[in-house]
Formats: sequence, C-alpha cells, structure tokens
Amino acid sequence: MKLSGLSGGQYQPLSEAQVATLHDAALGILERTGVTYESGLEETAAMLEKAGATVDHTNKRIRFPRELIAAEAQKAPQRVVLHGLDPANDIDLAEHRVYLGTGGAAIKVLDLETGAARPSTLRDIHDMGRLVDRLEHIHFYLRPCIPTDIPEAAYDVNMYYACLKATGKHVMSGVNDEAGFHRVLDMAALIAGSRQALADRPFISVITAFAISPLKLCTQSTRIMQEAVRHRIPVALSAAPMSGSTAPMTMAGTLAQLHAEQLAGICICQLTNPGAPLLYGGIPGMANLRTMGYLGGAVECGMMNAAIHQLAHHIGVPNYNSSGLSDAKIPDIQAGWEKALTTVLAAMGGSNYVHHAAGMLESMLTVAYEQFVIDDEIIGSCCKVLKGITVDDDHLALDVIDQVGPGGNFMMSPHTMKYMRSEYFQTNGVTDQKSREKWEKDGALDARERARHLARKILAQPPAEYIPEAVDRQIRERFEILF
Repeated sequence: MKLSGLSGGQYQPLSEAQVATLHDAALGILERTGVTYESGLEETAAMLEKAGATVDHTNKRIRFPRELIAAEAQKAPQRVVLHGLDPANDIDLAEHRVYLGTGGAAIKVLDLETGAARPSTLRDIHDMGRLVDRLEHIHFYLRPCIPTDIPEAAYDVNMYYACLKATGKHVMSGVNDEAGFHRVLDMAALIAGSRQALADRPFISVITAFAISPLKLCTQSTRIMQEAVRHRIPVALSAAPMSGSTAPMTMAGTLAQLHAEQLAGICICQLTNPGAPLLYGGIPGMANLRTMGYLGGAVECGMMNAAIHQLAHHIGVPNYNSSGLSDAKIPDIQAGWEKALTTVLAAMGGSNYVHHAAGMLESMLTVAYEQFVIDDEIIGSCCKVLKGITVDDDHLALDVIDQVGPGGNFMMSPHTMKYMRSEYFQTNGVTDQKSREKWEKDGALDARERARHLARKILAQPPAEYIPEAVDRQIRERFEILF
C-alpha cells in the first residue's frame, strides 16, 4: 500500500481570515521592525538595498517594503521535486502532498545492543540510513545525528557520503561552511555524472538555518543558503523560534514572527537566483520555562506546525517543518502519544516535508534505532488517515452482502480475499496483534523489544549498493572518507 505523497489539508487550525491576518502582521514586522544581521553579510545587505529595502548600515538593520516581499515571493517555485538515487523514491512537494522522514542533529544514540545512551558516530549515520532505506513509510533521509567521532572539518562530505552510500531515498543535511558545501557539491556531481545532471535531478538538498530568532540573519548559514541557490540545489530555510524565549509566548505571536523570518529568507534567495527551489522552513516550538530547554512533544507544536503549512501555502511555496519531537528519553508510551499526536496533525495539516518524524527522542538530543522502526509504523498509520475511505460500487459490496445473506459470514468470500491486504493498514511487525497466549509463548516482548529485533534483522541483510564501485573509488581518491 503506497502511503506517500497523499493529500493532507483536512486539519486547518487557522481560518482563511486568520492566515491573512498573520501574513499582514508579518509584513508589518518586516516593514516596521525589520531584521538585523551579523558582520559578514554586507554584500547581502547591499543586494537588498539595491532591490528597495532600507538598510541602516550603522545599526545593521534591514527593513523590507511590502512590495519587495510580494514580488520576490512570487518568484519562488510552487512545486519542488526532491529526487532519490532510486527514482522510485522521488518526492513531489506540491499543493498539500505529504511526506515524512528523519531529521535532527542528535549527539547521542541509544545503542541497539545495550540500550544505553552513547555518543553518535559516522557509522550510525550510515547504519540508520540502511535502516530507513528498508522502512517503507519513512519517505526521505535527513541525517539524524552528528558524527562525534570525526573532526568537525570532515563533517560535511562524510555525512553526505554516509547517507548516499546507505539509501536510495532523498538525502538532506546541513553543512558547516561554503567550502564544505562545494566539497559536497563536487562529490554529488561525481555520483550524478555531472553538475548539470545533479541540477536536473537533485538527490541532495541543504538545511540552511539562516535565521537566529528573533529576526537576526546568521552570517555563515545565510551565505551557505545563497551559495546553494546559486547552484540550484534546493534549500530548506530553517528557523526554529521557541514561544516564551526566542518568540512571543503566544502561538499567534510566534507564527507572525516566524512568517516574517521566512519571508525575509525567501526574498534573499530569490534576489540571489530568481526561481531557485526552496522550502519554507518554519519550525515553531515551545520553551520549557521551568528549565529553559526545548519542548518538542507538546500538542501545541503539532498545531503550530500544521499552521505553518497554511502560511506557506498562502504565499504559494512548499514547506518543511517538524513532528515527532518527543521529550521522552526512551521509546516508551510518552514517546508514542507525543509522536502520534504531532505527526497526525502535521500530516492532516498538509505539510509537505515533515522532518524529525522518525527516530528522535529527548527533544532532538537522542536518536534510537528501534525508534525508527516504531515511527515507521506511526507514520504509516497517520498517512493511512489521509487516504480516507473509498466509497464506490465495489467497496460498498452490496452484491456480496446479498450473496452471503443474513446469518452468513464473509471469511471465504472472494471480495474478502481481494481487499484483505489493501483496505486496512498493514503493520511492519512492531504492533502486536497476537493472542495473549501466543504473545507470552514468543517471549512477552514489548513494542520496544520487538522493534529492536526488527532493526537487527534489517541491518543483518546485505546492504543495497547505490554508489557504483568505480565512482566510490573516485570519491575516496578525491576526498578523505573516514569509514
């Protein structure tokens, strides 16, 4: 049962009037308050000033006229296709089509054998990619953790290599600097066959955390963003304000500020390279005012992330946002309800590219192999909701009801055989549907243990080969690959 690219939009936390109000408020923020910028973005500021923005160079403040934002937002593509090395995994981000996958920059992993938390490694990025490659309902692979076992200067090319070696699904990651981006670009071009082939079928994209909330442009990330769009590599304009700390305490205030940040980023991208593919990247969250940490699993995060799609759709661009950011430390019942609630809201909201939906725990600090398996089941169930209920002559089954008649049963009906595997969601094995006696006989395992068994089983299979051997040799000769 194919459960990717289905249409959401059934859940809309904002009315059309509220969306218009928030959009107008964001334009007012950019016009009146503006954004500030770090040193090193003088060329970007000059580009904006030439286009009609007002720039206070002394105080590093940029204010955007409404007409400039409107004109540049119209240049952004309404449809972005993110390709996989395997074309079967291409994802078409248009309208309300929904895809969910991994994400994050965790620094800890729950070891698959011991269950204990340990530092994440480059091998984890590769092995988790292999796991995701075999999990049907995880639609793309955004590197979920940081390789703490290699030098930071080696991160960029090694992270992308580990991901591309592991999976035929679309790969996204961040990079540390422009030089790192160019190394990744060169490596991806080797795999694609040429720079033009990569531009035609971009199987990589880049997260660019260009905005430091509230309303501040980050030099390094903004420059990476601009360099990526110059080469027509799709970018996600990541901005993640937290209500109560880096954004107003109210959801409406957080959304207005975040929408302003996104509009500023879109304007910069389109002035840099008109028509460049991008994803509106709002990730609204909440601050835990008891600890000043991040609250990722709250139901309001699901509500605001659904609203983000409405705001992105209002200006006609696909969006990137989040679900599944549980605050639980292990794959337990809290992780289950937080992930299910936020994921079904993001999916029913119509969000196009929902990252963090698989694998994450402890508010993005930790990932777990078994959590990917559990989340594959959660994502599949949430996408089944989008499929709805088919009502036609064959599904109504009036002839079958007539044939079976009162007092009969449908167990051996050809109609039952026809639909038994397609009408209802099929578990990947992590959901227990046995009798108590059979469950006890098989070891009385809970969902976490069943998921660990499934993860080990998948990883024991021979890996798929997505990078040809000759190309792999070229990559290793040219770049310092550390595994």
